[in-house]
Amino acid sequence: MSRCPPQFDEAAQPGLFDATDRHDAPTPSYLRDHRKRLRERFMQGGPAAMPDYELLELVLFRAIPRRDVKPLGRRLLDTFADFNGVISAPPDRLRQIDGVGEAVMQELKIVEAAAHRLSRARVMQRHVISSWDAVIDYCHTTMSHRETEQFRVLFLDRKNTLIADEEQASGTVDHVPVYPREVAKRALELNASALILVHNHPSGDPTPSDADVAMTAQVDAACQALGLTLHDHLIVGKNAELSFRSSGYL
Repeated sequence: MSRCPPQFDEAAQPGLFDATDRHDAPTPSYLRDHRKRLRERFMQGGPAAMPDYELLELVLFRAIPRRDVKPLGRRLLDTFADFNGVISAPPDRLRQIDGVGEAVMQELKIVEAAAHRLSRARVMQRHVISSWDAVIDYCHTTMSHRETEQFRVLFLDRKNTLIADEEQASGTVDHVPVYPREVAKRALELNASALILVHNHPSGDPTPSDADVAMTAQVDAACQALGLTLHDHLIVGKNAELSFRSSGYL
């Protein structure tokens, strides 16, 4: 990996850190030693060797280089439950946490964007059936910690290769508007042959509602009328997902 050019040296970027963190203040030795130990442990054992609060500390180090970040990390985890919940939290919610400035917000959202991009790369242009576990992981990464419902569609070609993933709508904590004709129309525009519907339940329970079942039936009817195949509808909860196909709804 190539080194970053000098202008990207984090110590040289004005405005990167929170205003309370003075650039000219020396970092206390106990913080330097603690951070060094954490970084070494991460490089030796990887993320599996670190609990959520330590992994979060590593992220916060970059935004707050000269202060103890443990108290902020605890506040974030107390509020959002786990590491995934913290990096996926909406900016408005994050700003409500004492100690979260723009620098912290940027670092958390960069990590979230990187996680989404990596997860997406593992499924795009791949055969969906043989990559099903990766598809499930991708849906959980992008949707399971959202606080409002989101409806997206995975579009497949004739070989069941994933060619597009698009958000169709977003809504409230328990409802998202879906227009079956628009879903089918978009599939034709992309020259897709099949599709998979995905939406999340912020409550954490992936059990489909009557509205979910009715909407799926409407999309299925619209697809059949146009010669498209609706492979499945996945509902993503925080720790589980439900497949309409496997559960007998399709």
